[in-house]
Amino acid sequence: MLTLSKTYAVKTSQPLVEHKDTAFLLLFSQRISYLSVNDKTLHAMRKLNFFPKLFLLCLTVPWFPELQAQQNAWSKTDKGIQMAVQRTHGSAATFVKVQVITDKIFRVTACVSADCPDSGSLMVVDRKRPEVKWTALQENDSVSLSTSALTARISVRTGDIAFYRNDGTKIISEEPGGRTLEPTVINGEPKFRPAQFFTVSDDEGWYGLGQHQSGVMNYRGTQVELAQYNTEVAIPFLSTDNGYAILWDNYSQTRVGDSRGYLPLSALKLYSVDGEEGWLTARYGDIVKPESDIFYDDIPALRKLPEGFKMDKSTVTWEGAIESSQSGRHQILFKYSSYAKLWIDDSLLADRWRQAWNPGSALIPVELEKGKKHKIKIEWKPAGTQSYISFRWMPPAPPEWKNRLAFLSDAGNKIDYYFIAGAHMDELIAGYRELTGPAVLLPKWAYGKWQSRERYKTQAEILETVREYRKRKIPLDNIVLDWSYWKENDWGSHAFDSTRFPDVTGMIRTLHKDYHTHFMISVWPKFYKDIANYRAFNENGWLYKRNIAVKNLDWIGKGYVSTFYDAFSEGARKLFWKQLNEQLFSKGVDAWWLDASEPDIFSNLPVEERKLMMSPTALGSGTEFLNAYPLVHSQGVYEGQRATDPSKRVFILTRSAYGGLQRYAAATWSGDIGARWEDFRAQISGGVNFSLSGLPYWTHDIGGFSVEPRLRNAKSGPDREEWQELMTRWYQFGVFTPLFRVHGEFPFREIFNVAEEGSEAYASMVYYDKLRYRLMPYIYSLAGDAWLRSGTMMRGLVMDFNDPAVKNIDDQYMFGPAFLVAPVTSYKQRERKVYLPEGANWYDAHSGEYIRGGNFVTGTAPMGRLPLFLREGSIVPVGPELQYTAEKKADTITLWVYTGKDATFTLYEDEDLNYNYEKGQFSVIHFRYNEADGSLTISDREGSFPGMLKKRVFRVKWVDTDRAVPFDPAARADASVRYTGKEIRVSRK
Repeated sequence: MLTLSKTYAVKTSQPLVEHKDTAFLLLFSQRISYLSVNDKTLHAMRKLNFFPKLFLLCLTVPWFPELQAQQNAWSKTDKGIQMAVQRTHGSAATFVKVQVITDKIFRVTACVSADCPDSGSLMVVDRKRPEVKWTALQENDSVSLSTSALTARISVRTGDIAFYRNDGTKIISEEPGGRTLEPTVINGEPKFRPAQFFTVSDDEGWYGLGQHQSGVMNYRGTQVELAQYNTEVAIPFLSTDNGYAILWDNYSQTRVGDSRGYLPLSALKLYSVDGEEGWLTARYGDIVKPESDIFYDDIPALRKLPEGFKMDKSTVTWEGAIESSQSGRHQILFKYSSYAKLWIDDSLLADRWRQAWNPGSALIPVELEKGKKHKIKIEWKPAGTQSYISFRWMPPAPPEWKNRLAFLSDAGNKIDYYFIAGAHMDELIAGYRELTGPAVLLPKWAYGKWQSRERYKTQAEILETVREYRKRKIPLDNIVLDWSYWKENDWGSHAFDSTRFPDVTGMIRTLHKDYHTHFMISVWPKFYKDIANYRAFNENGWLYKRNIAVKNLDWIGKGYVSTFYDAFSEGARKLFWKQLNEQLFSKGVDAWWLDASEPDIFSNLPVEERKLMMSPTALGSGTEFLNAYPLVHSQGVYEGQRATDPSKRVFILTRSAYGGLQRYAAATWSGDIGARWEDFRAQISGGVNFSLSGLPYWTHDIGGFSVEPRLRNAKSGPDREEWQELMTRWYQFGVFTPLFRVHGEFPFREIFNVAEEGSEAYASMVYYDKLRYRLMPYIYSLAGDAWLRSGTMMRGLVMDFNDPAVKNIDDQYMFGPAFLVAPVTSYKQRERKVYLPEGANWYDAHSGEYIRGGNFVTGTAPMGRLPLFLREGSIVPVGPELQYTAEKKADTITLWVYTGKDATFTLYEDEDLNYNYEKGQFSVIHFRYNEADGSLTISDREGSFPGMLKKRVFRVKWVDTDRAVPFDPAARADASVRYTGKEIRVSRK
């Protein structure tokens, strides 16, 4: 046996292979890390020429366990450790690095060799951070990398990692052998398909990952596909209720959670209506045929429809039975546009509608019994020449998937992820923003009411709309101009059609000076071939040219050939801003609506074709950079405006998002959703999970974007009544979301066009509009908290309550720390079941009733009000009634104090419109209520800024557990004090 003594490093110049003649098993590696042998033995081996073969044999065969354990030695770096590891299978990594970012954030990278590329990140900000104390010690066959809060134990043999809290409890671990880098070739370049599997605890929930339309709150046990699409937003940040989050630093299409692929319908055993095995009976109008797959979910797939079938004049049905080889919960991914229904065993599981040109999807769980025939029927009523439908499914998860979390990406050079630990989910989101940048403040007016429609066609329509709002004294801050304000053949010019918009500068001046209203405009990264702006990009090679070569025509007029600019090029981003500045910003435009930022170069193509459409980018293939386009596109506009006018806050609305977008003053809306009750409900979990992805600014089309025909054209009767109720309920929800925005296709979306003055619908919408403005001190303070302390405005219940009952609740949430919001999402519903989480007691906002937590209650919901509850131990500042945010300063604020527990709130204020807050020019006032002595302390004011109110009045409204006090912003206060910036106490006794 060799004696272990001094340490030597041995390298080979070429990959080693098995020597057939001598049967020496040599390493498939370019490096043998550290090995220790006695000097005398080493000299003898060199003399006998045994070193190259026998010595390596000793390291790779099991008869030398002492040396086997030593072959993967590790070394320290300036930020952590690195090691070469044993290849456990063909696609495993052989080099692993773990870096300490903060005491609660570790970065893990894994590559196929020590030449591990680190070209920086589009998502993660490389900035100087305070030094963190850490230690690295080997114990037996693992190395422990530890900070004061977190430990990573790394196997020296395989490099597999387990993460522990500082009390020794395991949080999560990489699955043994669950790290793979499968070789692939993309656009002629060698790449990998990175994958990482984790073993997780039994009961944790998974949240975040962007915004999706499945209606699922807790993604545990499902698959989330990260691929930008109109209505689907991909953000590779998974937050959990088990004290950790993972930021997956990869831009390509990615599956998270259960990464097994969905199967076609034909993977089930199929039976026709007559019992023949092998297919379903399909009826395309008068055409009857056997069919085993339903997969018409993109333009190329529609070519497979039966010859002679008229999509706009027929109904399609598929009928028969399905049989599975497994019992348990199956998941059906049902994609549809136009009208589509799905029945299994005569139970209607889906009854959907979506505009023909923008299909939606439903994730439907269904229990199937092994070997049993389950009756199935699918009905589809396509509209126009392009409607879509598909049926795919996933069988029950096998046992090994019970506690498995997977990340599987299409392309990359390495595995690269950040592990974030925290005691609660706010800490996890703070970790995300530590990595990707702070959420900058939007201008204060952006938190007020926006009015939009598809679309204002003339300058006169815009001015008349705002004039009517002011005449009716309905609050408004922002009017939005959607697309097609240019001449028909001039998309990308950013130039107004002067016949419809004769004086844009004058129009914006009138909006600003006469109506105190801001102006947002839609701009696309799209250019028609050969217009001047197109040529400017084309001369520099800054366009995606495949759509030009294919000559796809868009849907405008006779159809035009177009493409998008390459936002991954710094020069292209600067040129895009230059054109915006010259054509729009110089005229007084206040904010930017960056539509189609997926990028949606040509709609309804397969995702593989979409990747080709945006290839090559300035940084690499469209496959590798698919999801990052909205980030760099927003970056160019943000940096361009800040350089042009450093004093004016940037405000961007974008249809898609990616990790880090919050640092570019961008909000995201949920895309061109349908105007149906099920679409409305899906926005709740979609918005909450978007917020749990670390980005605080989310919004949606109040009323939904596309309206089904029966509602669109209803002038009176039941359909008109349903439309008004849908708008009313959606309005109630919209007030309690980060940004309050009305938009959509016809019918017109202005309050006075939705319902007549004097109606219940009109009164409710006006009431909630005004309430939004009364709550502005609360809302703007939540925005300040998002910047100062990485706060979150729209909060999943799992953020605030350690109550297992809230894990899967998908139709309630907290708006800030005080309000529990329970929207009504069914037609003619006048009450709904609401869960009041354990760990707090509650006040019904409408009745003032005090209710114990940990229970379901029946929330009353007349059409004019939504169920709303306030948390015991809350302070809500309520300001004056306003017509726009800048109408007057909140010189008088009523503090609604919900007693029963201690309470705190911090009032944040600044100059509202500029970036002086970044220089410290802002103020905070802390409110602290002490339940023991019944006193409210208003602290010394901290900080200052030009124009700050030095004196004001605080009124106090006490809400006690033993007397019902309905929430009414106009109610008379119980106490009043004059505040000059010095601490003052108010007692309720």
